[in-house]
Amino acid sequence: MERYSLGIDKLDENIQGIRSGYNIMIIGPPMSGKETIINNIVYQGLNDGEAAVIVTTREPGEDVLEWFNYNNLEISLEHLGIVDCVTKTLGVPTSDTANIRRASSPVDLTGIGVKISQFLEEFWMKKNIRKTRLCINSLSTILMYSNIQTVFRFLHVFTGRVKTAGAIGIYLVEEGMHDPQAVATLKQLFDGVIEIKEENDVHYIRTMGLSQKPSKWYEYTVEGAKIVLKDGE
Repeated sequence: MERYSLGIDKLDENIQGIRSGYNIMIIGPPMSGKETIINNIVYQGLNDGEAAVIVTTREPGEDVLEWFNYNNLEISLEHLGIVDCVTKTLGVPTSDTANIRRASSPVDLTGIGVKISQFLEEFWMKKNIRKTRLCINSLSTILMYSNIQTVFRFLHVFTGRVKTAGAIGIYLVEEGMHDPQAVATLKQLFDGVIEIKEENDVHYIRTMGLSQKPSKWYEYTVEGAKIVLKDGE
């Protein structure tokens, strides 16, 4: 069975590879480097010759590409698709590109879904890439505009697509922004969680459900584009 690597050393050592078809929630407090973590996961996949689809609900697609350029991380643009849910809401007259396709807003779940499907089909059918990462940054923004039932139905479709295609899905959630029951409802769709906590201005990360038992809590820092983990507790 195919396995995927996160690109975060101590977590990868603990997990020994993520099983294909897995859907994973990343949940943690604001300002904890979650975007850098998700970008590292995307970069690892592209570096391994896989494809990646990023749904961005917080910044234009061009800014996502600029993050990789700014940090001198070379990526294969032929393997990357970005669904931009921001630019059209700003009223900026911008057309689609080979890498970036625009949804009208984070509310437009139908449009977002169509564009995700277009990229997945393109990578699978036209480019014959058999390993893909779908990353949604973030579910919290989508939940701000849509009710939990609508978001659940949307995610149910794409978590199923991920399983069928042998891909992996990564979905970012802001801790403390949502009713705990809503988060618990969404967790039913996921195979595992990357959990982040903050104590005394120090951030810790662990995985749950991706190996036989939860990993240790690892203290970590964000150094530029890198996630640096210290020994766990």
